Amino acid sequence: MKVIQELNRFIMLVAIVIGMVATDPALGQEVKVKSKKVGFVINNTEQPVTDGSVDSDPPVLKLITPAIGTKTFHRTNRKEFDLIGEVKDASGIKFVSVNAQMREINEHGLFTHRVSLEPGQNQVNFTVMDMHDNVREHAVTIEFVPPVVTLADKITRESRYFALLIGIDQYRDEGIPDLDNPIRDAETFRDALVENYTFSPNRISFLKNPTRAEIINELDLLRSRVTKNDNLLIFYAGHGYWDEEGKIGYWLPSDARRVSTVDWFRNSTLVDYLQVINSKHTLLITDACFAGSIFKARAVRMEMDVAYEKIYEMRSRKAMTSGTLSEVPDESAFIKYLIQRLKENEEQYLTSEELFSRIRMAVISNSNVVPQYGEIQDVGNEGGDFVFLKKTKSSS
Repeated sequence: MKVIQELNRFIMLVAIVIGMVATDPALGQEVKVKSKKVGFVINNTEQPVTDGSVDSDPPVLKLITPAIGTKTFHRTNRKEFDLIGEVKDASGIKFVSVNAQMREINEHGLFTHRVSLEPGQNQVNFTVMDMHDNVREHAVTIEFVPPVVTLADKITRESRYFALLIGIDQYRDEGIPDLDNPIRDAETFRDALVENYTFSPNRISFLKNPTRAEIINELDLLRSRVTKNDNLLIFYAGHGYWDEEGKIGYWLPSDARRVSTVDWFRNSTLVDYLQVINSKHTLLITDACFAGSIFKARAVRMEMDVAYEKIYEMRSRKAMTSGTLSEVPDESAFIKYLIQRLKENEEQYLTSEELFSRIRMAVISNSNVVPQYGEIQDVGNEGGDFVFLKKTKSSS
């Protein structure tokens, strides 16, 4: 009898486990029982067993960065950023993808995705699946509104200003008279650039009484430093000479000899360098008599209503000189008004053409020279212009 009772208990236990209909001998009636949710272990991994009910709840997805949670719209002025999301599900996460790219999930349910946006609205699609193959799909529209970029911002971000300043007032050859003011004028000009405009002192080369070889060495250095996005200003104050018969213009370096041109610096040599120094804009300012042949055109076309962005985008090679082919005085009205107008200017952008227009009549009225301005021929001028960018408090 005892054996029979133990057998009945075993049969009842089996019925409980497998959900069968059993008869309780003690009660003499059928009893329907339901199995409870139990677990069993395969390969040391607990696998849930259910009574037939289905886990239909999808995983939970939340966006932490940007901090929009489960919202579907976000606006930003950042073109790129790392998106961070969090996924959760009681059964575990099988995978998460962002724009059809599978992402790794750490032990805390976090994943990242690098987002690169185009201006306007961008859709980011998420797909998350749990271990029971429940799927959550979520889409977020991220609107990228680029920050307003001014020309000043663009120039500051993309370009550098270089300057080569040459002042020569002492000559080794006693046959060439010394001058009083070129180095002083070049120093004053340098100070005006550094204090009022975006010229960094470490990008200004100042040659005082250089030889021809030193000038060429510095031009070689600029060729290696200046890039296609940079701006270059070359300033020369010293003796110049115009050979009317040969139609050749020269600068006279400190080692020039009166009776030989072997150490003179030809304007054609300078033109060659202006062609190979791959700057965006190059402006040549000379306070000396200089070959008129350097100009492609002498006519000055004043365009005071300037579209600065368009002018800056086009390459330029421009020059302004203190005189034509005649000798210029040591006490330079040209330099005086050039520096004065640079200091007085309150506009954020000042083109070389505008600068020349501001000094031209003052120089003519206060000296016996007529300053010249125009394009340098055959060195890649495309109609743009050199733009002096006024220094602001934030750029100081």
